[in-house]
Amino acid sequence: MKYIILSLCLWMCAESWAAQPTKNTVSDRQYWADLATKMATPVLENMSKGELKKNFAVEYSPTWDNRSKDVAYLEAFGRLMAGIAPWLALPDDDTPESKQRAQLREWALKSYVHAVDPDSPDYLKWQGEGQALVDAAYLANSFLRAPKALWEPLDATTKARYIKEFSSLRTVRPPYSNWLLFRAMVETFLVSVGAESDGFALSVSIRKFNEWYLGDGWYSDGDEYSMDYYNSYVIHPMLVEITEILEQHKIRSTISFDLALRRMQRYNVLLERLISPEATYPAMGRSMTYRMGAFQTLALSAWRYGLPSVLSNGQVRNALTAVMKRMFAHSDNFTDKNFLQLGFVGHQPDLADYYTNAGSLYMTSLVFLPLGLPADHEFWTAPAEAWTSQKAWLGLPFRKDYHESVRR
Repeated sequence: MKYIILSLCLWMCAESWAAQPTKNTVSDRQYWADLATKMATPVLENMSKGELKKNFAVEYSPTWDNRSKDVAYLEAFGRLMAGIAPWLALPDDDTPESKQRAQLREWALKSYVHAVDPDSPDYLKWQGEGQALVDAAYLANSFLRAPKALWEPLDATTKARYIKEFSSLRTVRPPYSNWLLFRAMVETFLVSVGAESDGFALSVSIRKFNEWYLGDGWYSDGDEYSMDYYNSYVIHPMLVEITEILEQHKIRSTISFDLALRRMQRYNVLLERLISPEATYPAMGRSMTYRMGAFQTLALSAWRYGLPSVLSNGQVRNALTAVMKRMFAHSDNFTDKNFLQLGFVGHQPDLADYYTNAGSLYMTSLVFLPLGLPADHEFWTAPAEAWTSQKAWLGLPFRKDYHESVRR
């Protein structure tokens, strides 16, 4: 009998979650902006004053390996900025949201200075750890996503320091995995600002991932396939943005920008189908604690390239908002100072991988890329629509799926 009661409770809960997005009085955009502000404020406010290391009591995985714990601060700052950069680049206006953005942008620009100033208490860990390459890539990505708002306003000394720190990371030998793209992203940023770059590293990174393309929108992360969300955390977004910049600078690569984008769009069609009728998605693979970062590819397409023709703005926004609300309704995602805590939904330290700390968790901010669209964009104004799995399980018409190789 207790199992019947439990099943009934779960069914009722699922029905409630599925219906929740249409009963909300706060607009989806306001919800996203408020959550992004909550997430960003403790990192940027503290770092703008050179006090992030002082006030961020970092939580580490119970299985933490022997790398320096100081990598956490570069992880938090770099990953956060990669997600909110497009939003901070919007022009100011007289709305409450604009005031949120303006404050965060002011803090961010000061934080960028502290990050590379050797005399600052918040000078970040650039040397001595391979992990620095990973998060330098996300920081470089933030500049590429909002150059006029975040790179150009920096003073000449700070810009020179970034170029020096990024270039020094060539001593890191990345494993043959998604780490190749971190090296490529840093080199791509150097290309974009006219600094000396390593064309061989760029070529090898892209060539290897072309070899690792499995078909139907999926890459393997190295020679052996792993069922996780690294196609969204790293592979598709970085390949698309890297090849786009290279083509703008007339640098040829094994994967063209058009091919990289078509592969990502096919992956997006499948990723959207992983969102259940109850606004959940499978908790599988490495780095589950990166939370909403699993949807970076959908967010990137919505913001910059447009969604696949078979997905509407209304259904993707509705789906992502519903998942976001389901996940962040749990108060234990944050500490009492609003820093993120280890976990998937709530505080679940045992889910953290050996390389995961509280700074790593700011990968979840990558879902906020559509905030870079103005409030009157169709992504925000289109009526909410049922997403694919909702239609399927309600017996409504939905599009049949099919295999797509996207080989060339």
